[in-house]
Amino acid sequence: MLDLIMCIDDDPIALMLLKKVISKAIFSKEIITAQNGEEALDFFKSLKNTPNQNNITNQPQLIFLDLNMPVMGGWEFLDLFNTAEYLNFNNIKVIILSSTIDPEDINKSKTYPIVIDFLPKPITSLMLDDLRNKI
Repeated sequence: MLDLIMCIDDDPIALMLLKKVISKAIFSKEIITAQNGEEALDFFKSLKNTPNQNNITNQPQLIFLDLNMPVMGGWEFLDLFNTAEYLNFNNIKVIILSSTIDPEDINKSKTYPIVIDFLPKPITSLMLDDLRNKI
């Protein structure tokens, strides 16, 4: 079981379902959310600026990321999260959760080393079981 995961999605219903499936599958002790990529980056900036920023217990071990969000979408988040500014968090793995199954998106996701999977929404407990083996 993971200690902390982050879900980045602008859809409150998708977030609620994701939280329920994760809780039921006993996949993570705690879940934090962000409504878009900018909110998520702000969270990581605040972690970086706290005195115990090297304390990895404060940072998520896994991120579930939606692609299509207002303000800042998933691709823009990934581009910025992979810069030197967020180097301290390069051990966090990302799972893209999207309602699209566009082959171009799937291929693009493979260009990011931190992305370990691209899954369709909604997530299921069976998908989480498969993820346990990848993490």
